[in-house]
Amino acid sequence: MISLVLGLGNIGDRYRGNRHNLGFRVLQRLIADNQLQMQPGTSKYDWAIKETETAKIIFAMPNTYMNCSGIAAKALLQRYSLEPDRMLVVVDDINLPLGRIRIRAGGSEGGHNGLASIIAELETENFSRLRLGIGPIPEGVEQVEFVLGDFKQSETESVEKMIATASEAAMFCVQHGLNEAMSEYNQNPA
Repeated sequence: MISLVLGLGNIGDRYRGNRHNLGFRVLQRLIADNQLQMQPGTSKYDWAIKETETAKIIFAMPNTYMNCSGIAAKALLQRYSLEPDRMLVVVDDINLPLGRIRIRAGGSEGGHNGLASIIAELETENFSRLRLGIGPIPEGVEQVEFVLGDFKQSETESVEKMIATASEAAMFCVQHGLNEAMSEYNQNPA
């Protein structure tokens, strides 16, 4: 079962509306929807905890730039004595079309520096991902420029729907397990 949901993004106002910050936006939505209070932050992450009768769920965001996300992942897993397979990482993905989500049980970093950092720090690819489509990259635009750019006004509705669906999917993963969530959400993308 998933006990840690980690949303990836870049810290600072400069990056707030960027495509690369979708993981943060989903986490902020989860925290608001569950009426949770943020705990006092650390130098590595901000977090909130949801306690139920049977489980404790940690919702967290790194206090680092995307390329150092593994520092927060490792610190959180150590703090709560969790194995990597108990973590769901919420992350943008240029290989999925805008508005589409996909849940995966593991795999490579797929060219994503945040995932690469986590894999390097944990020395494993054995953690789940909730991938949020931001693609495709327009012809003639560099990848870095694209992911660090803000969404267009015309994309706002699709982005908001995707954030809502991804928030539901993350909670579904927590409550029903990864396999059921993949069956439910990978067949019915946003």
